[in-house]
Amino acid sequence: MKHPVTAKVLRMSTDHKLGLVSRNVEEIVTHSELRTLLETKSKPRAYWGFECSGFMHIGIGLVTGAKIRDMVEAGFEFIVFLADWHSWINNKLGGVMENIRQCGEYFKDCFTAVGVPREKVTYLWASELAGDREYWEKVIRIGKISSINRIWRALPIMGRSMESSDVEAAAIIYPCMQAADIFQMELDIACAGMDQRKAHMLARDVAEKLGRPKPVCVHTPLLTGLQEPGSRHDEKFDEDSEMDLKIKSKMSKSIAGSSILIHDTPDEINSKLMGAFCPPRVAYGNPVFEIAKYIVFPEEGKLHVPRADKFGGPIDLESVNHLEKDYSDGRLHPLDLKKGVADSLIRILEPARRYFASHKENLDAMKRIEITR
Repeated sequence: MKHPVTAKVLRMSTDHKLGLVSRNVEEIVTHSELRTLLETKSKPRAYWGFECSGFMHIGIGLVTGAKIRDMVEAGFEFIVFLADWHSWINNKLGGVMENIRQCGEYFKDCFTAVGVPREKVTYLWASELAGDREYWEKVIRIGKISSINRIWRALPIMGRSMESSDVEAAAIIYPCMQAADIFQMELDIACAGMDQRKAHMLARDVAEKLGRPKPVCVHTPLLTGLQEPGSRHDEKFDEDSEMDLKIKSKMSKSIAGSSILIHDTPDEINSKLMGAFCPPRVAYGNPVFEIAKYIVFPEEGKLHVPRADKFGGPIDLESVNHLEKDYSDGRLHPLDLKKGVADSLIRILEPARRYFASHKENLDAMKRIEITR
């Protein structure tokens, strides 16, 4: 007898699976390859790789977490890849492997807290691949068939400027490792935010020379940080000026005041959003609008704004287009948008707060690491 979830996936149409995989994403490389994969493979393999680098913000927990849930629902064998070696190379958490591993355990809790079913995904450490000689052979082969300029162009995946002159030599193997990860795990789909696109394109570029199929790539949007963009304009992260600005402005747990954490209290969420950059009549690049677009609407289907009667009274915005029009036309004040988004986020993150109230060990360990850094 088939497991009921398995039976449901088998009955699911290709179009339905395509809809689950492609909703709320910025790019799929390529749509035709994705359709062919879903039509020809009953249990495709996909992954998302994470540096273990600190507290989890809503860009990872809610945007990424929702996409992982979509992939699981569509029948994928999904790997959550905890990139401890990559984090070590990138000097995350002081380059202390013990701290990095602790952060990985905390990440497992975070994804469980936002609804990623632990029993339906596989958590895999990069160090588990690193113990295999064949893995390092793939890393070297990718390095041998790629120019130093091609690898250098991929360094922004580490959060490093393309113009950095003080990069450690170990960083050069990072993109090769990220591409090798995909082939070593025999993945059909590589998922990431748009800032990781170059590593995935490197994997697609070298796939044929390695005798491997090109991975389909699913890229989600980067959630803009809460502060006004511009603090890193002296650095360059991408040749495309629009993508360069998105990477510079993305939500980051390492920039104070830039992010909302998945276990923040209601007071913290309110305080952060009330102080967030939110220019009137401007939706593009507006972090509060983006939270509504990429988190509130997908999770709740609408945005409820508890507006005072003297300003028109409460309103339910039923679509992103409706919100964008009202906000751009000035019919919705920035403070009202902030209040509506704050109330929604508090509701959406309530299960995560409840989870951590009874699973404190790894979160408390992360707090101690952050204090001593």
